[in-house]
Amino acid sequence: MVKQNTNTKEDTFALGRENYKLIIIGLVAIVVGFLLMIGGASGDPEVFNPEVFSFRRITLAPLVSLAGFLFIIYAIMKKPKSSNEQ
Repeated sequence: MVKQNTNTKEDTFALGRENYKLIIIGLVAIVVGFLLMIGGASGDPEVFNPEVFSFRRITLAPLVSLAGFLFIIYAIMKKPKSSNEQ
């Protein structure tokens, strides 16, 4: 005779709904950082465009992307609330 498992344990995801929302916010920050990096190209390859070295592309965009990656790490590590605590 085969015993059936009568445990009523709920199948749950490793991360909660709030964690996924935070991960999406981090992904948006990363995309914004990469969008800030684009541009500064010159139409003529013989002409140098100093806009390549602007503050936005060299400093701001990498910091925004890094903040997005760190935020995603936080979102993954954050302990999800259990359904009993709500």
